[in-house]
Amino acid sequence: MSKIKGCIFDLDGVIVDTAKYHYLAWKRLANELGFEFTEEQNERLKGVSRMKSLDILLEIGKLNFSDEEKLQLAEKKNNWYIEYISNMNSNEILPGAKEFLQIVRNNGIKTSLGSVSKNSMTILNNLDLAKYFDAIIDGNKVTHAKPNPEVFVLGAREIGVPEQSCVVFEDAVSGIEAAINAGMYSIGIGSKKVLNKANIVIDSLADMKIEMLELL
Repeated sequence: MSKIKGCIFDLDGVIVDTAKYHYLAWKRLANELGFEFTEEQNERLKGVSRMKSLDILLEIGKLNFSDEEKLQLAEKKNNWYIEYISNMNSNEILPGAKEFLQIVRNNGIKTSLGSVSKNSMTILNNLDLAKYFDAIIDGNKVTHAKPNPEVFVLGAREIGVPEQSCVVFEDAVSGIEAAINAGMYSIGIGSKKVLNKANIVIDSLADMKIEMLELL
């Protein structure tokens, strides 16, 4: 029997790729503020909270705003992002994600979403994926961004599985660090070089086999 009783999945970059919509919304904001924002610069925003992302963006544009103005800018970016994700459909589920979620559930392993995105439910409902999760922990339930382990600790608690029996699926370094901080195993989705602290690294959930959980 596998010691893994719970699987916790990040959303962006693991189940779906909404990163492109975040990028489009941030780029739109940068353009409106009069500067260019590249995909390379966008790498700095991965796994980072909305307000911290805005700070990085404004630092790139060498701009300063009051806290009140920053809240308005963040709101504007988020409204554009919601506009983009409202048109998402099931074609945007990443390869193997839905299938692996089903396999995990068929094997009696509990599932939780562990995302700091406040728009997780919009995305899951649009893609008809909410039913695959026993618990959904997102930015509306947590106060700390990764690498703080809060989002994963809450996920484990809601599915009733001890931290040491959970594995986290993540595409960001901050997420892998959050899993380690929570005392959980981690499987990185992406580059072995970047996610070198993860227990296992795969290209996508299409490469994931249930038997691999035995290797943890």
